[in-house]
Formats: sequence, C-alpha cells, structure tokens
Amino acid sequence: MRIVDHFIAGGADTKSDGRMHDIFDPNQGEVQARVPLGDAALLERAVAAAKEAQPGWAATNPQRRARVMFEFKRLVEGDMDNLAQMLSSEHGKVIADSRGDVQRGLDVIEFACGIPHALKGEYTQGAGPGIDVYSMRQPLGIGAGITPFNFPAMIPMWMFGVSIAVGNAFILKPSERDPSVPRRLAELFLEAGGPEGILQVVHGDKEMVDAILDHPDIAGVSFVGSSDIAHYVYKRGVAAGKRVQAMGGAKNHGIVLPDADLDQVVADLTGAAFGSAGERCMALPVVVPVGEDTAERLKDKLIPAIDALRVGISTDDEAHYGPVVTAEHKQRIENWIATAEREGADIVVDGRGFTLQGHENGWFVGPTLIDNVTPDMESYREEIFGPVLQIVRARDFEEAVALPSKHQYGNGVAIFTRNGHAAREFAARVNVGMVGINVPIPVPVAYHSFGGWKRSAFGDTNQHGMEGIKFWTKVKTVTARWPDGLGGDGELANTFVIPTMG
Repeated sequence: MRIVDHFIAGGADTKSDGRMHDIFDPNQGEVQARVPLGDAALLERAVAAAKEAQPGWAATNPQRRARVMFEFKRLVEGDMDNLAQMLSSEHGKVIADSRGDVQRGLDVIEFACGIPHALKGEYTQGAGPGIDVYSMRQPLGIGAGITPFNFPAMIPMWMFGVSIAVGNAFILKPSERDPSVPRRLAELFLEAGGPEGILQVVHGDKEMVDAILDHPDIAGVSFVGSSDIAHYVYKRGVAAGKRVQAMGGAKNHGIVLPDADLDQVVADLTGAAFGSAGERCMALPVVVPVGEDTAERLKDKLIPAIDALRVGISTDDEAHYGPVVTAEHKQRIENWIATAEREGADIVVDGRGFTLQGHENGWFVGPTLIDNVTPDMESYREEIFGPVLQIVRARDFEEAVALPSKHQYGNGVAIFTRNGHAAREFAARVNVGMVGINVPIPVPVAYHSFGGWKRSAFGDTNQHGMEGIKFWTKVKTVTARWPDGLGGDGELANTFVIPTMG
C-alpha cells in the first residue's frame, strides 16, 4: 500500500505515532493509499527546520528568491500531466478540471515571481529638516497553511507562493483526503532551488491543526474550509497571538434580469453549478430569476441542458464532472435534496440514486435542479457543496439584491444582464465580497485578491495579490536624521518633547 509521507527538512519523514488515514479513489470507492496523521512532536521537527532555514532565506535578496519561484513554475508546468492525474485520482474531478486547479495556483506563483517590485517600500525625502522617512516590508518568520480537499493544488499555491516569496518559511497541512499533490509540490520547490525547511508538508487531523494554532513560533496562519471550522481557527489562532485569515463556506447567487441572454446564462450556470461536482466555494448553486416570465423561460432552457450533462469517471474526457470526494459527502448531498423536498421545494431534476455502469461503488451524484426554493428553507440557508442548483424566484430587482445581501454567506455573487446601469447599481449595493457581471465564477485574477464577507471569511486581509503581500509581511518604518552640525550655541541639542516635522 502506497504511503504519502510527511515532507520535513527536505525529505520524507516517516516517524509517526501510528495513526493513519485512508486515501480513497472516489471513482471506485476503494482505498488506494494511506497517509500518516502527525502530532505536535512531528510539527516541532518541522518548526525546528523552518527556524533554521528562514533567516538565510529572508536575507536572500528578492530577485534571487524570484528566480527560485520562476524555476518552480517551470517545473510544475513540466509536471502538469502527472499532477493532474494524481489530483483526479484522489479528489475525483475530471482531468481538465484538475489541470485548471494547478494552473490557477500557478497564476499566483507567476504573481509571486514579481516579488522584487511588490516588496518596494515608501520613501519621503525631507519629511523634516534633514529628516527622511522610509518603510520596508519584512517577513513574519514562519507561516502555516491549512487547506481543503477541493483545490489541493490551487489553494496551497495561493498561500505558500506569496508567503515564501516575501521571505517566510512555510508549513503546509493539506487535506488528508488528497495529500499527494501538495506533497509533490514541496518536492518540486526543493528541486527548483528552494532551501530545505522553507516549504514543508505535515499531514494530520484536528490534533495537527490545534498544534499549528498553538505553536508560539508560527506567526501567521491561512485557512480555507467550512465556516464553523474557519471561525474556530480564527478565534484560537488570534487568541494565541497569531495573524489569521480564515476563509469559510459560501452560498453564491446568480441574479438573472429579464434582459439577460438566457442561452449564455444556461451555459454559464451548468458549468458554474455542476463543474467539479459543485465542490467549489465559488460554485453558483442558487439562481435568482427576476420575474415569473424570466423564471419559466430559464427553467425551460435549464432542464434539457442539465439532462445533457455527462457524469463520468475522472479520466473520461467527455465527462462534465466526476464523483464527489467521499461516500459520506455523497450521502450528505442526497440528504439535502430530501430536505428541500420535505420543505416544499419542487425537485425538477433528481440526481439521487445515480450509478455509473462499471463503477457502481463510486461516489457519483447526478445533476439536480430544485425550483420554488424560498429563503426560509434550511436547504437554501446552508451550503450543500454538491451538483445541486436551486431556483429562488424574485419579484423585482430590489428583492434580487436583498437575497444575497441578507444571506449568512457573502463569498461571491453574479448578475446577468445587458443593462449597464443595473449592473453598476447591483455591484455597488450588494453585500458580498466578490461580484461577477456576466461572469458566473468571479474568482479574481492573481494580482487582485480573493476574499468574501460575513461568514465566508474571518480576518481583515484577503488571499493573494497585494493583500497577500500585506498578510505575510509586517511593516517597519524608519525615521532618519543626518544633522549637518552642532546646535546654534555650539552644543549638542537635547530634545525632551515628541519631535515634529514642522
């Protein structure tokens, strides 16, 4: 049985307390590998290696650090096919989607290659008589990332790409469900010329998470996962004196105005709602048509489009999406469909009980469309995280703005319209962190930043872009005076008050 070991101080760390976690193939429902679950003692070894390596890495000039990131990017691109295959075999998403997972992470690595420019500080000459003021950004020291199963390549690279580029050492704890790609990325970073101890991977469950949150030498923690756990991570990490960003769940809405191009909307919705089996925090699981006529026309177009979706194994080039990640998650999704039915919603297309010939033990859920969902339903309020699209009908524009604005989650939202004024008004008023205008999955490009509002994010700083630079660095401001001589009476002047620049 294959073992996915920890990666500490530049190599495999096989020491373990004996606890193991099974890694499944979601296409078959069978165990394909195992991963050891680490403890505080294992984390201590990783922290010790990070403490030894980080000062030298921070002292390396930014241009040389950038060269390592450039080489890492080249190596990941060269290993793309292997990484995508590995990712699909453990997660279940189709190969094309896995390649996209890796590529969106590489976009942030590409941004991190520009770190010499991004780290430039501010300078004021002559802030006072003979006084100059300048600032510099310096690394926190040791950072850590706790990442989810649904993007085992992209989200780790979002975190460690920026953190390492600014001069930190980084300890990654990926999901124990699909840890092979994060482990491989650490090997490639070492091959790219990264020092041993700068990027390390430790596996574990809550015991490892708590050890990371409590460790006094870890200065910053980035997390992506469910909202309840995100809140826990944020509170415990902040209580331990750390800088924490914790991204949580989502229930993203797609607002469809009467003037929208419904053929394009349907094409966008089928990809955004059902791609990757809906296991994306930026999926679009709720569509809000404005007006009954819009709702009926949209539903009539959605049904045949959903019926035409192909569910298949990860290596099926013609499949639109593959299995979900675990048997338990498959059951949870089907339970939410049943809950919506009990609450009075209409199951228009029912994906429960779906099986794939030859893969009857795989964890597949068919695409599901649910109509006449209302805001008081639990199935609307909570995140389903599966291939389920809910229709919530709105009477008018004001109700359409209110639905995502009042929801407990505020990650992303989209509006589909030809009306520029309506789109501009919606973007300005909606109480959500990321907005798409005729863009169904508004994940910002790497040089902007990613982050939601309300229960979708805890902390004040977003992922990647300049927000990521701010999160992984601390500012030092220097005020310097170079006097040209002694005081007017020939004596050195003493200052007993706060100096001013006037």
